[in-house]
Amino acid sequence: MRITLINQAFYPDVVSSGQHLADLAVSLAARGHEVTVITSRRAYDDPAKKFPARETWRDIKIFRVFNTGFGKHAKWRRAADFLTFLLSSCRRLALLPKPEVIVALTSPPLVSVIAAGYARLRGAKFCYWIMDLNPDEAIAAGWLSPGSFAAKWLERLSRFSLKQAAVVVVLDEFMERRILAKGIAAGKIAVIPPWSHDAEVRFDPAGRAAFRKTHGLEKKFVVMYAGNHSPCHPLTTVLAAMKELAMSAADISFCFVGGGSEQRRVKTFAQENKLPNVLCLPYQPLDQLAGVLSAADLHLVVMGDPFVGLVHPCKAYNLLRVNAPILYMGPRPSHISKILDQLNGRLPVGWTPHGDPASAVKTILELKSAVAQVGRQNFEPLGECFSKETLLPRLVAAIEATNRKT
Repeated sequence: MRITLINQAFYPDVVSSGQHLADLAVSLAARGHEVTVITSRRAYDDPAKKFPARETWRDIKIFRVFNTGFGKHAKWRRAADFLTFLLSSCRRLALLPKPEVIVALTSPPLVSVIAAGYARLRGAKFCYWIMDLNPDEAIAAGWLSPGSFAAKWLERLSRFSLKQAAVVVVLDEFMERRILAKGIAAGKIAVIPPWSHDAEVRFDPAGRAAFRKTHGLEKKFVVMYAGNHSPCHPLTTVLAAMKELAMSAADISFCFVGGGSEQRRVKTFAQENKLPNVLCLPYQPLDQLAGVLSAADLHLVVMGDPFVGLVHPCKAYNLLRVNAPILYMGPRPSHISKILDQLNGRLPVGWTPHGDPASAVKTILELKSAVAQVGRQNFEPLGECFSKETLLPRLVAAIEATNRKT
């Protein structure tokens, strides 16, 4: 079967959607499908970095198209980068042989509209893999006014993509409810969470020691936020707690690994407040991820209150692979709170709401004490139900079934 995948990020980019799409492409190619990927030439979080325009990797044909590299410092910059990617993707699609199935993710917004329209025009099947839900997310974040012309227009385009799809893949039950509320038939929705990186992520004592030594963290209690630092994962309460703990608990260090606009805010906040125990690092290579995640004594998983069912912090699955103690800051119930509730005390975990730094400080100190009692050891990973071995075959089966639907 000829399958085309389209998303802004793909191998060798380290952003989550690119890594998960690469896993899917490799699996489809291994099953004998003819797989083509349309993606950006520029790295998702570092637009100055470029990848080859064309490449064949593991029997997958990769076409990396042009887009501007203005970055994320202003809305017009993002819009220009998105628009040029979409236009370049249209041109590349027109030059490719007709696929039997086209799979689109959600980066950038509206890429699904291009894929859905192309599938309708060429008589192909369309699979919509929703990583985050727009324009709902943009409205929740305050980037769009509800009821505005732009919001209504974007919602119509979103519903066009949903209705054209033979299958809609969502990441959790809360996202499924959002899609059902838009009038999409339950029979074409598949709930498949994004998987952990089974082969690369495990508790790594040697990697933990090396990371902590490299960054001067040997004698510190390390609180880590790893992943995309997006406004959908607001860090305001974390920053306030970090400032208070800098004065009262000098042995606690905060480490922010990844990228995004909120990480720049963290750097500025730490500089302005002269906080000594704050470390900010870019996305780390996948082959170092186990050591990086293992280096933390406590991981932060943060989700903004309005974003249940709109975004999905999938990094939690990798944290379960390294049996990391977790502090969740966000709304309840959510898919994260449900996962942590199901651990039944097998890991030190805690919850705190947004807007209450005192509660965050108290919970961090409580978890610090609990972690000291439990220690860190190389025990069997949790979260096997979120493993690649479990979830990737389900996604492959959903896509292969797409071509059989009438």
